[in-house]
Amino acid sequence: MQVKPFITLVGAGPGDPELISLKGIKAIQKADVILYDALVNDELLDYAKADCIKIYVGKRAEQLSTSQDEINRLLVDYALNYGHVVRLKGGDPFVFGRGGEEIDYIAQYGIETAVVPGISSAIGLTGLQQIPLTYRGISESFWVITGSKSDGSLSSDLYLAAESNATVVVLMGYGKLAEIVGIYREKGFHDLPIALIQNGSQPNEKVVLGTMDNILDESTEKRIGVPAIIVIGEVVAKHKAFQQIKEKALAL
Repeated sequence: MQVKPFITLVGAGPGDPELISLKGIKAIQKADVILYDALVNDELLDYAKADCIKIYVGKRAEQLSTSQDEINRLLVDYALNYGHVVRLKGGDPFVFGRGGEEIDYIAQYGIETAVVPGISSAIGLTGLQQIPLTYRGISESFWVITGSKSDGSLSSDLYLAAESNATVVVLMGYGKLAEIVGIYREKGFHDLPIALIQNGSQPNEKVVLGTMDNILDESTEKRIGVPAIIVIGEVVAKHKAFQQIKEKALAL
């Protein structure tokens, strides 16, 4: 029987297995091979066929278990030899998920591809916390920025974003929280609200709210770690628990 190679990039969403799309589930059910990331909930693999090959190619705390070049090669090799390969990625494949790089590599081999969008943590986790990314009269736009470039340096876009009134969501940036806070403090935004969301949408979720002046102490006290997103802007004050933060600050 001749194998027909086909690769589908599927966004698994921010962590809660119920936040994947129905189309994403159907792709998993049809897959002959699944290459999945660290932030993908293992429960989603239960939808796969009994004979489906499942390969972990994850990334945690900025440490790659499998290089991107190797992942690219695996996608093509498995598609040519087994048929339908699903690349299962946390969040959305095209929001800092390197989906574009994978599509470009696969295209060199003439293999047909499809993409199933996922809920990015930038939008999904803020929504679950009832933090609106935009709000009339407060924020007219939002930025989603990587906290660290490929060379390990802070994204220069953070300096530009800090000049605006936009809501800023930083992905993969918790390790540079002190630097990010420093940018805003230097611009005088000491009271600007900020939120940290670790393991968002999952049972072990942690949320820390504060301002630029106290968030470093709050994150240490609450023992926040990776994976976590950073949300910056006046809209964070819309979180139902932020009033307590304000009252605590006034009492000092």
